[in-house]
Amino acid sequence: MDLEKLPSQRLRKIAPELDPLRRGMGWSVEDLSKPQIMIESTFGDSHPGSAHLFGLVEKAVEGIEETGAKASRYFTTDICDGMAQGHDGINYSLVSRETIANMIEIHAGATPFDGGVFIASCDKGVPAHLMGIGRVNIPSIMVTGGVMDAGPDLLTLEQIGAYSAMYRRGEITEEKLNYYKYNACPSCGACSFMGTASSMQIMAEALGLMLPGSALMPAMCRDLPAQAKAAGEQVVKLAKEGVKARDIVTLKSFENAVMVHAAISGSTNCLLHMPSIAREFGIDLDSDSFDRLHRGAHYLLDIRPAGKWPAQYFYYAGGVPAIMEEIKKSLHLEVLTVTGKTLGENLEELKKDGYYEKCYSYLEGTGLKKEDIIRPYDNPIGKNGTIAVLRGNLAPEGAVVKHSAVPREMHKAVLTARPFDCEEDAIEAILSKRIKPGDGVIIRYEGPKGSGMPEMFYTTEAISSDPELGKTIALITDGRFSGASKGPAIGHVSPEAAEGGPIALVEEGDLILLDIENRVLKLTGVNGQPLTEEEMEKVLEERRKHLKPREPKYRTGVLNIYAKHAVSPMKGGYME
Repeated sequence: MDLEKLPSQRLRKIAPELDPLRRGMGWSVEDLSKPQIMIESTFGDSHPGSAHLFGLVEKAVEGIEETGAKASRYFTTDICDGMAQGHDGINYSLVSRETIANMIEIHAGATPFDGGVFIASCDKGVPAHLMGIGRVNIPSIMVTGGVMDAGPDLLTLEQIGAYSAMYRRGEITEEKLNYYKYNACPSCGACSFMGTASSMQIMAEALGLMLPGSALMPAMCRDLPAQAKAAGEQVVKLAKEGVKARDIVTLKSFENAVMVHAAISGSTNCLLHMPSIAREFGIDLDSDSFDRLHRGAHYLLDIRPAGKWPAQYFYYAGGVPAIMEEIKKSLHLEVLTVTGKTLGENLEELKKDGYYEKCYSYLEGTGLKKEDIIRPYDNPIGKNGTIAVLRGNLAPEGAVVKHSAVPREMHKAVLTARPFDCEEDAIEAILSKRIKPGDGVIIRYEGPKGSGMPEMFYTTEAISSDPELGKTIALITDGRFSGASKGPAIGHVSPEAAEGGPIALVEEGDLILLDIENRVLKLTGVNGQPLTEEEMEKVLEERRKHLKPREPKYRTGVLNIYAKHAVSPMKGGYME
């Protein structure tokens, strides 16, 4: 490619101030004529998933500049859902995704670059960067910051919610709780379970936007900095060849990612993020695509919270390529990736260059084999995926459940409604034993327009850690769940209560039918008495006449803006 045709070089001819301003940052005259590559990252002292990323930024700079280009560092520090739990800080979580994506657009749009390396680790940082990649559509490679080590006795952070509930019920001492708290995060990196952060790192590679085998490496692993440098080198090649992100990512790429999501029992939050990312790439991916592709898919990954092992073992067992090898027949192997080769070509190359031998070397000392972590296709954990989209008069636009984490006893049940207008009241009722077996706990006004769509993490942990309630009640909400959540939890109920959705009309004692196999979530009775569908509809119509709109929870600031512009949870919760 003629370097004079690069966007950065065309810009220099239009904006004469550009050269002197860059000289003011210490650029040489020679640097001005090189391909210009931006590096976006969430580096900052915000949480373990981002605190270590500057080292990866510097390795990407090294790779870029050794390849004859010039790097520019930009930062969009993210927040931590874990640190935001238990207070209103969690309401800022989902909107932070939109804000980071907007800043990436601003950075790339204000001063056009020839390519970009995008570095993040966690729940909103990774999807925000993927949204930004689709939006700015320049030659791009994603680098993820990996996963933290497990603590003593393979302790991982998602267990803290359960231990906290056990402490509040008097089942463990404060000393024991503090031991768990002080040792659950022994290193930097994303949390070591298959939560949203780990799931979205894997989705980035499954979309073809990462170098093969680089997602969810242990953050302290020597292989990770090498991958960041290699990404810097490769993005310069993509820039010179003019291969943009949308040339790589197609609907087939997203279908591959959803199949991988089924195999790993990925977070339900992916149903918020993946449609939003697809939209930025000009692709229509809805929640029904997840339901359709999950049906009949084999669930293979024995990683917490649904499985046995911490997430660092995922890489030891071969990572995304190993999962893809098992489900190869279900993938579009002809899709292009950032290597410039197809997915199928990448998988064959990895088998020849010692990739798997390197991964398996980390298994030594664990006493495990690859098959203990990633099951063979013909010996799966489950054969019908892990996600279901439910519909009915309670959720006309849909609701999401991770059925692989729901006890079999709760796959079909008639529940008695116990509605609450905020999470705090619901969790107090659960811990004080006012919730009984057979109840359906409703938490509403927690959707995007209601309060920013926080996670109901502590409530799900209080339920799943209770030996009686964990298999006898369900939680139903227009909010969302942590990727660490397990148990009978149905989220993203749409339309949400703040929009006048049917969940706002539920009253104490209503009957709720939950039927996961048939994808049903609906109200079937009042005051414990069953009604016909026609009778139930008349009841809801009458209640709707008396439903009073609630005042906005936030009257100013970013959450007020988000409430005004956020779409339905089942569409992705993005702002339009």
